[in-house]
Amino acid sequence: MHAQIILFDGFDPLDVVAPYEVLTAGGTASGGAVTVELVSAEGPREVVSGTGGLALRATAALVPDRPGLIVIPGASGRVGDHADTPGAGAPGPTGADESIPVLLGRTLNTRLPALLKEAMDHPEVVVAGVCGGSLVLAMAGLLAGRRATTHHMGLDTLDATGVHAVRARVVDDGDLVTGAGVTSGLDLALYLLEREVGPRIAHAVEELFAHERRGTVWRAEGPEPAPF
Repeated sequence: MHAQIILFDGFDPLDVVAPYEVLTAGGTASGGAVTVELVSAEGPREVVSGTGGLALRATAALVPDRPGLIVIPGASGRVGDHADTPGAGAPGPTGADESIPVLLGRTLNTRLPALLKEAMDHPEVVVAGVCGGSLVLAMAGLLAGRRATTHHMGLDTLDATGVHAVRARVVDDGDLVTGAGVTSGLDLALYLLEREVGPRIAHAVEELFAHERRGTVWRAEGPEPAPF
């Protein structure tokens, strides 16, 4: 399985680094069955996160029809007030004064939404969103009718875009797998290792990282629960 982890201006570093480390370790544990790279919609470039100017380098352009996994992170910045509108703000350098809604919305003015649509239309691609990454997909109109999660502060935005928001740490909706708050990137990546490569590999990485996954992965299986 090849994993492409997307970088965009203002990304949250933990949303990227946690899945990157888990999947890279999964590649080692599986004898190379998992490979990972950092990509951007624009191609190879240094991409500045929303956390203290920390930058990571995308080594390639996102290839939306490459079979495997595509991971989109959320953004890191000021927690916006209700006056912030997704998509607001002219393109420009990121900074501490920029809010998360603005940073996420700015991705809509790039090539990323079109590339993500192409990826989601491909039968051999699984798209995973960490935290606000789900909101990028939702605001691009790509998740209507799907089941997904995000940071608890963004669940209303998912609902407003026609998504069935689920309050769970990880939600598996087939070729769409999403995680909640930022640290859920660890749990999401470990679950993807289990699902795509096998539980023994996932357990080995979990043990190496001294991290036990939290919660039950939500899937549309089994009987509907009765009201409490």
